[in-house]
Amino acid sequence: QVPLVESGGGSVQAGGSLRLSCAVSEHTYSTYCMGWFRQAPGKEREGVAGIDSDGSTTYADSVKGRFTISQDNAKNTMYLEMNSLKPEDTAMYYCALEGRGRPYCYGGYRFTYAYANRGQGTQVTVSS
Repeated sequence: QVPLVESGGGSVQAGGSLRLSCAVSEHTYSTYCMGWFRQAPGKEREGVAGIDSDGSTTYADSVKGRFTISQDNAKNTMYLEMNSLKPEDTAMYYCALEGRGRPYCYGGYRFTYAYANRGQGTQVTVSS
């Protein structure tokens, strides 16, 4: 298990912005897939954004153009910049990581909820 620690969640009004951070402990994956998924009360987990060790990114249609995923390898940190937030973005947000067994991250953002390593989550609440 690779410890991951999210931070940066909070409460904002619709139209506001937040930046989530995910501190990633040292790991031995030479190539990897990382990403964010979320879960709202009573709803299924939903992949939001994915990034691989080559820097390629994918996004769910619901957040495309509003959210940006990035990584700072020097700081071992992944980010999710969230702009133009909507009430439907309210959820617990989790970061996740796994080794990349293929030349690509299968399914991109879609399967981030199934990655082998994940954090404890950070709550994002958007009010109308």
